Amino acid sequence: MRIRIVFSAALAALGLMFLLPAAAHAHGDTVKVVVTGQREGHVTADVTWENDGDAVDEAVAATVNAVSGDGSRTMGPWRLVRDPAAAPAGWTTAEALPPGSWKVSVDVGFPALGHGELEVGVPVVDPAPGTATAVAPAPVTPSAAASSQASPASAPAASLAQTPEAAAGTEGYALWWTTAGVAVTAVAGAAVGLVLRRRRRVRLQRLG
Repeated sequence: MRIRIVFSAALAALGLMFLLPAAAHAHGDTVKVVVTGQREGHVTADVTWENDGDAVDEAVAATVNAVSGDGSRTMGPWRLVRDPAAAPAGWTTAEALPPGSWKVSVDVGFPALGHGELEVGVPVVDPAPGTATAVAPAPVTPSAAASSQASPASAPAASLAQTPEAAAGTEGYALWWTTAGVAVTAVAGAAVGLVLRRRRRVRLQRLG
């Protein structure tokens, strides 16, 4: 009796050993990875079983790497996560690529091996018109404010204003004319006085 129980357990164990690999490899031993592009910089990819094309229902262990078109920049490695906005086979990255041209490669290690790559272009997104930053006006200095408030008529008046040298020359010229006029008046008065004296002497001589 014990021999039968042990024999039956051994057969069941052998059956499980053969059934488990068969269940595990029902879809095949490789997965198909198709990099579909990007959405707002997030890499998108479809992961399916190679043999039947079914979506991978279990967890996927995969790494995502990206190299810029000129080879000067690299991004990653990042991991794939489920894409709620896509079909059941859709996967994406939590991180986003910056604008530019990128060569993206995806390598899957679990539940089976798989690889995919694609040239992806991430466009530059212009900011919304309402989010433009307002430019603050330049501060107005007191000198600028004074010049802006000055009337246009002040310009000719300023141009007619005499310089200190010109004013000094005008004052000296006027002073010379004043001095000359006083001197002429004095000479004329002296001459008139001499004439009057001579006439007076002549009259006295005639009366005497």
